[in-house]
Amino acid sequence: MDGAGGGAAGVELKHVRCLVAIVDTGSFTDAAHQLGVSQAAVSRTLAGLEQLLGVRLLHRTSRSVAPTAAGVRALARARVLLAGAEDFVREATTGHTRLHIGHAWSAFGRHTTEFQRRWQQRHPGTELRLIRQNTPTGGLAEGLCDLAVVRTPIDLGPWSYARVGEEARYVAMASDDPWARRRSVRLDEIPGRTLALDRRTGTTALGLWPGEDGPGTEFTQDIDDWLAVIATGRCVGLTPQGTAAQYRRDGVVYRPLRGAAPVPVHLIWRAQSGHPATRAAVSLATALYRGARAPRSR
Repeated sequence: MDGAGGGAAGVELKHVRCLVAIVDTGSFTDAAHQLGVSQAAVSRTLAGLEQLLGVRLLHRTSRSVAPTAAGVRALARARVLLAGAEDFVREATTGHTRLHIGHAWSAFGRHTTEFQRRWQQRHPGTELRLIRQNTPTGGLAEGLCDLAVVRTPIDLGPWSYARVGEEARYVAMASDDPWARRRSVRLDEIPGRTLALDRRTGTTALGLWPGEDGPGTEFTQDIDDWLAVIATGRCVGLTPQGTAAQYRRDGVVYRPLRGAAPVPVHLIWRAQSGHPATRAAVSLATALYRGARAPRSR
């Protein structure tokens, strides 16, 4: 045989299916019946796979077939590849099997668990996955999700979008901070402190203090970095209620912020290739933020 891996680029799904069928059925004859081809075709396909990979995959006798050590490794990977191919075909042809909703910090905040629960009850045929992606569009621009929850003040022009609600702002601080003993904090008190800011995906900008000196700043990379800095006590942070509800952390407490406008919460998606379940997701999120009972899908 050729050197190992010499022709791996030529491996096709038919090779992978053939290997799995032979092992699962236990013979070339039964594999041929399962695949709907001749026994000679099964033999040629397996030989072609071994030629491409440069390794022998099966020990063959007149009575039995067993994978070699290389065959065992290849078989495990083959099963993963076939499962992935089936998912690809199912999602491409139906568009209903899985809905990915991205978010940079929190998903639907205090409504997240209820959103997941109601979705499972009402749309059991569409699996919901919430994924955290530290980008301004929650992974939508990168093609990592179907919809995204956005609180960051981005340009919504390139996207289709719906405003599903709004969230009050909170102050995050160390649990031993003097402000932690208070019920709330005023916006005009913040300039006396150092503010932890995430310039990429955060919702806070120094424009909250127009025409006056803003607070000192320390820049962070993501929600985990932001929380870690605040826990040290050297910074405070401003954030929507969704963060306060979804990210409870030892050493960090949240207090309502007075004097600042709430943060709008949008769902965004691609205008030309929206997921079939987009309308249902928007409807459910809007109902939860309004405190209403979401209408059942038809």
